[in-house]
Amino acid sequence: MTDQQLHLIEPPAALTRVEAVEKLNGLVGQDLRPLAAQFEITVWKNGNRNKGWAGQVVEKYLGQSPNSEQAADFGDWELKVVPLTLNSVGHLRAKESMAITMFTAEEIEEQAFEESHLFDKLNRLLLVARLYCDSEESESPLLGVVAFDLTDAEIYQQIVDDYEEIRWLVRNEGIHAVGGRVGKLIQPRVKGGAGAGRGGHGFYARAGFVAKMFGI
Repeated sequence: MTDQQLHLIEPPAALTRVEAVEKLNGLVGQDLRPLAAQFEITVWKNGNRNKGWAGQVVEKYLGQSPNSEQAADFGDWELKVVPLTLNSVGHLRAKESMAITMFTAEEIEEQAFEESHLFDKLNRLLLVARLYCDSEESESPLLGVVAFDLTDAEIYQQIVDDYEEIRWLVRNEGIHAVGGRVGKLIQPRVKGGAGAGRGGHGFYARAGFVAKMFGI
């Protein structure tokens, strides 16, 4: 194969976060369900919901193939699509906690926060809010896009404190001692499904932290 032929199959330049924000702003207000059909992304199969369907739609819209790698989705920044819902008085709130990344006992014992996948994922985020309308996912308009960085000293320190609390428990009591009760902003939880193969534990941003990221 010649150098010219190699050049023709080089991957395209990574999408920057600024470019992604500009592109996604054009999608605000649009329903993601028709895009799921357009991109042939399954929402329901045999009565089971594909919980990550909306994230896969947005990734596809941005030109990225869905993946579950530990590295950030788009090179130096991470994409998260988050469902918001309306409370009894019509105000938006985070529907649930947000999965961030998996971890094993060995990783958290050996890695300081700044060396961890948790840091890599949280350091440069692009959060996309969608409206969760009903359990059938009959529609889901995209509400907005927010860039989040670990620049707030108070938030940063609390995440470090949460990480160190989880780390202490793993080192002193074992991986099975951690659970959702631990951590003020970040909580560790057992995660089933395909992720369980890496050890079955994941870091989650509590719903209140997710709401803080969106400023709601």
